[in-house]
Amino acid sequence: MKLTLLGGGGFRVPLMVRTLLKDSSEQRVRALTLWDENQERLHTMERIVRAMTESVPHAPSVRVATDLRDAVRDSDFVFSAIRVGGTDGRAEDERIAHACGVLGQETTGFGGLSYALRGIPVARAIAEAIRDEAPNAYLINFTNPAGIITEVSSEILGNRVIGICDSPVGLARHALTALEEAGEVDRGTSARIFETGGPVHIDYLGLNHLGWVHRILVNGRDVLPTVLERPDLIESFEEGKLFGAKWVQHIGALPNEYLHYYYYAREARLADDRAEATRGIFLASQQAEFYREAASLDGHAAFEAWNRTREEREETYMATNREAAGGIEREAADIESGGYDRVALAVMKALAFDEATELIVNTPNRGRIPSLPDDAVVEAPCRIDANGATPLEVTPLSGHQLALVTEVKNAERTVIAASREGSADLAVEAFFAHPLVDGVGVARELFAKAKESFAEDLSYLR
Repeated sequence: MKLTLLGGGGFRVPLMVRTLLKDSSEQRVRALTLWDENQERLHTMERIVRAMTESVPHAPSVRVATDLRDAVRDSDFVFSAIRVGGTDGRAEDERIAHACGVLGQETTGFGGLSYALRGIPVARAIAEAIRDEAPNAYLINFTNPAGIITEVSSEILGNRVIGICDSPVGLARHALTALEEAGEVDRGTSARIFETGGPVHIDYLGLNHLGWVHRILVNGRDVLPTVLERPDLIESFEEGKLFGAKWVQHIGALPNEYLHYYYYAREARLADDRAEATRGIFLASQQAEFYREAASLDGHAAFEAWNRTREEREETYMATNREAAGGIEREAADIESGGYDRVALAVMKALAFDEATELIVNTPNRGRIPSLPDDAVVEAPCRIDANGATPLEVTPLSGHQLALVTEVKNAERTVIAASREGSADLAVEAFFAHPLVDGVGVARELFAKAKESFAEDLSYLR
């Protein structure tokens, strides 16, 4: 397999390469191309990747491309994890949100929609390059906001786009680990989520960063009721602690961690206001320091610096939410593991070698949520094999779940329309339509500030 990593100078690249190097099978990635618009970052990651691969006999060949079309040409798979505007852009989105009194977060509410307005034109250019230079390739999208970017890319590449996220699998893994420790399921069950033909099936439905686990089947038996009937099990893992056993039991499902921004919107915003620095500001400063340090290091030393920085990054993930929920420490396993990297490899192998598997991915709706159009991208389990991603049966959303998903998807599709038409008015409507933005006035203020801060990237909106 030939794989291109778009965003190949990005901070998460070594996680993906680490997973690729664990695969010594005949069906492994044999050629890896790195591409990034930021040449300084790209060459830093190139040194790290070459250091990681130099002593591994089955490691893929590595090349760096500076032209997008050259990077994707003749690829079997293109993995996209780009950030238009970088971490500084994320920090600016958060600054604008706080100045206007709304939640500041990378993918949720104003932050996600502003990020999308910058990213959609680039996503279209990437999809067009793949269509022209690698028409048989699949695009595996991890670029946020993943649901929006996957939907835009699907307009050009059709069913050869699959969006991935590690949050749903992480949620199910946490619940299964709690059941293992309670003696309710066999030890090692949680590690078999990715196993082709394995015993675990996750019934999950929603949008990216907005969904619920409704059933967890282990050898055909739903084990989620065992979790739900025991508050001690619910609050033994991070998501359960975030939401509290009483609320989880009331809704009868396990919510994705990002739903904390909706279920506890005021608490999350106030915790952000109390923080010394927003998550985006922290990451922008942290990563700038890493790249400055790594510039003078060889590949091996740069990798060690990367790993130290990564651990600190993971320790502070959703820190203000955990503080709002009373102070929750992250588990060591969550700090160590990636997640999306394993999902990406499983998707590639299923598509390329017909190693059929079930995974929760972002693909067109196709009737799973009847109130949404068929081409609206949702997050749900699919069977993935050489024929692509086939939707699996899911539990319908309940009343409040359906209402929330419908409202957020309307905001997402409106922001897509705003980008397609270059319409500032539709961009304001998209901001207003999101449930975490309270009114047209603040939507206009948010857009005006975003237009000023990202003048070049948003110049197409008039």
